[in-house]
Amino acid sequence: MKEFLSDDFLLQSDTAKWLYNIARKEPIIDFHNHLSAKEIYENRNYDNITEVWLGHDHYKWRAMRSNGIDEKYVTGDASDYDKYAKWAETVPRLIGSPLYHWNHLEMKRYFDYDKPLTYKTAEEFWDIANNKLSLEDFRPRELLVKMNVIELCTTDDPVDNLEYHKKLQAEEKRFKVRPTFRPDKALNILREDYNEYLADLEKTVGYSINSCDNLCKALVDRMDYFEEVGCRISDHSLEGYVYEDFIDNKSGVSVEELINSIFEKKHNGEEVSQYEAKVYRSYLLTYLASNYYKRGWIMQLHIGALRNNSTKSFEKIGVDSGFDSADDFSYASQLSGLLDAMEYGDGLPKTVIYNLNSKDNTTIATMLGNFQNSEARSKIQLGSAWWVLDHKRGMESQLESFAESGVLANFVGMVTDSRSMLSFTRHEYFRRILCNYIGNLVENGEYPFDKEVLSEIIRDICSNNIREYMKK
Repeated sequence: MKEFLSDDFLLQSDTAKWLYNIARKEPIIDFHNHLSAKEIYENRNYDNITEVWLGHDHYKWRAMRSNGIDEKYVTGDASDYDKYAKWAETVPRLIGSPLYHWNHLEMKRYFDYDKPLTYKTAEEFWDIANNKLSLEDFRPRELLVKMNVIELCTTDDPVDNLEYHKKLQAEEKRFKVRPTFRPDKALNILREDYNEYLADLEKTVGYSINSCDNLCKALVDRMDYFEEVGCRISDHSLEGYVYEDFIDNKSGVSVEELINSIFEKKHNGEEVSQYEAKVYRSYLLTYLASNYYKRGWIMQLHIGALRNNSTKSFEKIGVDSGFDSADDFSYASQLSGLLDAMEYGDGLPKTVIYNLNSKDNTTIATMLGNFQNSEARSKIQLGSAWWVLDHKRGMESQLESFAESGVLANFVGMVTDSRSMLSFTRHEYFRRILCNYIGNLVENGEYPFDKEVLSEIIRDICSNNIREYMKK
């Protein structure tokens, strides 16, 4: 029987252990997360472990609800200790869950605490964690340095002024915090508050947005601003559908007339149909992609979330609170149409595609091979296992699909996709799984034990590939 969370955790062979000794030393470039630049800049000590551990973590919230914990102790008005205690009550029941692994990796790596979290150890860890969190070297910036994070990319709306990104860049030299351009609100014309959002965008750019042409201009102007603050990446969430052909729209009018007429309907408070919304988003997405391409930016596409499933909970608690899950719609032809339209038009940028249902791994991995070229190694990528797939089986499946249908050595690696400052141990989790996967190939005689080549592959996937991929 192996010891839990030993030095050889998840490493099943001597080759895997040797590979991980290389991977563990590589710096972290976390190119997609939801951390707050303001929180990092202000760099204040956390009040207690509940604030940093449970304050934004919908993964933990879902587990607590599944364990029958009352919402009072999840997002309600219970004391911080009582919320933490309910989490400690839940943890021992998470056998087989990545949350159990993440939880204890965080305890061990950040707080040097080796015991499992149970109701018996809850008070002891509470005291140890809170004492450490009160120290100077447990503030947000120091936690990033502790985990060897040298660069991270937050997720930001075009209306954001990026004040704290600029302040960080002016004074923090140990790591970079870059913004990511996330214009979903500008593309989702069916939002009830769409016109209100455009009013906010108007205030930001300083001119009227009374047509889709003006909207496009405003988004490009904001891209200029984001680029000045170091942005190299965009991000889009594609839910329900991926692409609707707007070129052969069979409406009898030009594309420009059709798109502006859809904008005008919404602007005037008229109802926009589902078809019109799909055409509108597809047009804007390809337009933005052409601008990403010109700038050498990376485009991220997150496909397959089914959001706000519980109306009652959504109305009571709000978005991003643990009521989203994986969708199961088929989109192979739509993804083909989207990438083809981008490539045939004004340019297909470097693109990372994340899926939320493992059944789609082969679909996406094989699709990407249709659109590769010499502009970058594996210019179009199957992204790391995302969200509900962010576990051992999900990561192994993603790695297998990438290897079977692409060039795994070119993979740009792991992202946390997290709101928690303690989530960077997920890179360790991924690296152990990566080294075990490649180690097993070597041990099985499926790849030679060439130390030089294997070392290069591991270093590339952990940090070098994304460093190169982010360059213009």
